[in-house]
Amino acid sequence: MNRRPLTAAACCWIVGSGMASLYEGSTLWLLWAGVSMFCPLLVAIRYVPWTRILILWLIFSLGAAYWIYNDGRNVSHIPEALYADSTVPMDGAAVQAEGTIISSVEIDGDRVSFDMSLLMIGLVNSSGSGSNSHAEERAAAGERVTVQLRLSTIEELDIAEKWRRGEVVKLSGSLERPGTATNFGGFNYFDYLHNKRIHWLIKAKGASAVENAAGSFNTATFFGWIDNLRAGIGDIIGRLFPGWQAGYMKGLIIGLSDELERDKYEQFTGLGLTHILAISGSHVAINVGLIFAALRLCRVTKERALLVVFWFLPAYVLITGFSPSVIRSGIMSMLGVYLLQRGLLKDGLNVLAAAALLMLIWEPYFLLNVSFQLSFAVTTGLVLFVPLMAPYFSWLPQKIRGAVAITVAAQIVSFPLTLYYFNQFSLLSLVANLCLVPVISIITLPVGTAALLLGMIWLPLGQWIAYPIKFLNSATFLVTEWLNGLNGFMTYWKSPSLLWIMAFYGGVYLLLYCSSRRARLHQHSVVTAMDDTVPLLPLQGMDKQRGFDDRSFRLAWKGIGIRVTLSVMVVMLLYTGYQPVNSKGIGHVQFIDVGQGDCILITTPSGKNILVDGGGTVSFRKPSESWRDRKDPFEVGAKTVVPLLKKRGIHSLDAVIMTHGDQDHVGGLQAVLEQFPVHSLLMNGSLTDSKTVTKLMSTAITKDIQIYSVSRGMTLKPDEYTTFEFLFPLPAHGGTEEIPYIEEQNHESVVFRLQMEGVSFLFTGDMDEAAEQEIVAMEKGNQGGGSAMLIDVMKVAHHGSKTSTSATWLNYWNPKMAVISVGATNSYGHPYPAVVERLSGQGANILRTDVDGEVQMEVQAGELRVRRRLP
Repeated sequence: MNRRPLTAAACCWIVGSGMASLYEGSTLWLLWAGVSMFCPLLVAIRYVPWTRILILWLIFSLGAAYWIYNDGRNVSHIPEALYADSTVPMDGAAVQAEGTIISSVEIDGDRVSFDMSLLMIGLVNSSGSGSNSHAEERAAAGERVTVQLRLSTIEELDIAEKWRRGEVVKLSGSLERPGTATNFGGFNYFDYLHNKRIHWLIKAKGASAVENAAGSFNTATFFGWIDNLRAGIGDIIGRLFPGWQAGYMKGLIIGLSDELERDKYEQFTGLGLTHILAISGSHVAINVGLIFAALRLCRVTKERALLVVFWFLPAYVLITGFSPSVIRSGIMSMLGVYLLQRGLLKDGLNVLAAAALLMLIWEPYFLLNVSFQLSFAVTTGLVLFVPLMAPYFSWLPQKIRGAVAITVAAQIVSFPLTLYYFNQFSLLSLVANLCLVPVISIITLPVGTAALLLGMIWLPLGQWIAYPIKFLNSATFLVTEWLNGLNGFMTYWKSPSLLWIMAFYGGVYLLLYCSSRRARLHQHSVVTAMDDTVPLLPLQGMDKQRGFDDRSFRLAWKGIGIRVTLSVMVVMLLYTGYQPVNSKGIGHVQFIDVGQGDCILITTPSGKNILVDGGGTVSFRKPSESWRDRKDPFEVGAKTVVPLLKKRGIHSLDAVIMTHGDQDHVGGLQAVLEQFPVHSLLMNGSLTDSKTVTKLMSTAITKDIQIYSVSRGMTLKPDEYTTFEFLFPLPAHGGTEEIPYIEEQNHESVVFRLQMEGVSFLFTGDMDEAAEQEIVAMEKGNQGGGSAMLIDVMKVAHHGSKTSTSATWLNYWNPKMAVISVGATNSYGHPYPAVVERLSGQGANILRTDVDGEVQMEVQAGELRVRRRLP
């Protein structure tokens, strides 16, 4: 604390705030009491002055109290502003609101969204006029809401493009709560908006729902000017660089990474290079260095050059988007420049700690921001780890030794957080960063920035300077495409626990510290031995010298033992971290909520993974309405299924069962096949003439995935505890090898019975009643007209449609539990009320993904345990 008081204070504040963010109620107070009781023990054991411990304890407690205070105030006052009668429902209520746009207006296809700070809000009565009083308006004033608007015509795009941050607008729409995660480990939109202090959405239709109102200058207006300036700079970049390169250079220079083409962005993501597109310390350092060097070249004094740099930094932070990483870099750089002018810059960790404290006091929710966490973790890691890693690269030329140590240290430090948030890590990430980051940082970014600055003065000059960068950009993405195309280097990891992350950091740091200390001692002994001025020991001191050597020998072996122990600990951490979430010895059947579609992940007790269908996004949009298409349209496979498989530590799929060719069952499988190793694809023996199925089959063939046609009478036994018995479709007759094309796929659905650890499941795809009758007749024929079967769990066919789940079908199987995979807002009326009644009349316990969210079942020794994502 004496050397780094701010660092100690920031650590205590972060621990207190972090503990308060993770726990609440009695659990939080018990943890606080435990830490409080540990402090006197620390004084007694380590002889730390009690005044120092008391100060740190107070800072820790203040951090927790500050979080509790702010989180307690982060509540909505809209309900009390809108009505006094608590029986009036809030979701879907028609409202009129007036407020200031406080975020940039995002237009994506026919979707427009922005955040708004309310001035007034009121319910809309039957006549269409507001009904709130002045007191009600005052109660909700200043609260933030997110506005989501869908444009009605292409002409409304021009109207929406004129909306700017800082404008006061009036709008009418419906009030809705943000959705929560419906899958275990899924993205929680409710929590995301809560951390932005937003609790409600206002959804509107058509640009006519929004009208401008009179307003005065405010902070949002200032940021609106910054948005205009940023858009103007982006326009110049677009004129300097062609096509996709414009989006890439906008992200690189001013942080507008959302305009980069999706496939190019995924190439960077796969190789761990997205930090290049997030404005951070390296971008700030390069630009500050360029400005400082240019000023010194123009014979500007050092003091005046530092002053210019100091005032350049806040402008750069504003222009590049005001994200947590660039705020951190800006604050650190400004503090660094100030302390450098005063001759007080001595410790980078104290400067980093000061930036963290300032940001967390300003906005406590930065603590939960991934950009904030990565920025501060990597910067702290560079300060602590690079000096320890430098001896390992002493064999490299001096000019590149530091760059390599920085890159390796950054990879090590960012590794746990990358796993936690993105659940993937490429073994080629280090190679990609070593090869591409220096080129981009030393050439692409500085020259691209110079082209932009000169292009503002005279566009042809900027285009001439940008010319070689265009070739370099093309070469960069050729390399990333080639590296991403190499198979077997992408690994998928479950999200590690906080304890795992702390153990990893501690283990790696101690291992590097012990190794670097040994290297320094060895270097010191070599230098001492080479020094010919060291006096010779007298002969009578030989015994003492031998004793010293023995002690050195024992210390050396002790050091080796410590390093081996730490190495084994780190390896064991990596091994346990790489294991999937679903533990072996227990069977798992997980009905993933993919909206209106089917997706089931089956994990056998031995750890085999079988995916049944993958959901799919159904679009009824006409070609004439292509303007409504989003830049990155929501696709359930890429946005829901694949992220969940990664988060659960699924490394590969032993089989994918495609029950039939309908879009809502196979559309999401394309992303699965593209990103995961799949050993086999099981289908119903027929195809449909759709682009989705054609592309899916082409991908399977390209990736050498074995394709099998399954039919009645076949079985699959992935392990001794699990058997798949296929009941439908019937085997093909006629001996033809041609695969038939059948447009109506529901009747051809793959139906199978799963026996696992003494528990039976029945999976039915979208089968119709005719298929049900055939299966029941054949099953009774095999039994000689025997009694009905008993199934523990039935996946209800066709999302509960009236075309299936007949009384005959239910009477035969007599399921104890029924799962209906159905979309919460589907337009088909699923599940059909009569089907629900039949299931209830049969005595089946009904679970629905639209009501219960994801349904997970664990099977062990004949026992079935069920949990639902939503209460």
